[in-house]
Amino acid sequence: MAESYAPGFLLAQSRPSNTTATTLYTAGMKTEVTRIIIANTTGSAATFRLFHDDDDGGTTMDETTALIWDNSIATANYVDIQAYLDGAGITIAAGGSLGIRSGTGNALTFSAYGIVSGVR
Repeated sequence: MAESYAPGFLLAQSRPSNTTATTLYTAGMKTEVTRIIIANTTGSAATFRLFHDDDDGGTTMDETTALIWDNSIATANYVDIQAYLDGAGITIAAGGSLGIRSGTGNALTFSAYGIVSGVR
């Protein structure tokens, strides 16, 4: 029987109330983000941005660290980003961060799952 890949545990969850880029998760130790789910719980489409910054303490959230830029999620829908193989996730160095931005305040819930180094 083939071994299945576990997505890890909940690292962080946020529902931004404004449209400013913010930190979703800062790694205290090397972390592999294996799944990110973004749910739109409103009656209108909403856009989101996703950032990954390991260079300067995880504080830059702009075009230079963007992974996804202004992706639209339809009303009452979601985006599910997953690593399907062990080791294929987004690796965040200690002190690095995963950032988010919602194009509409109180529209999107971001949930990140993963595995912290040494926890496997």
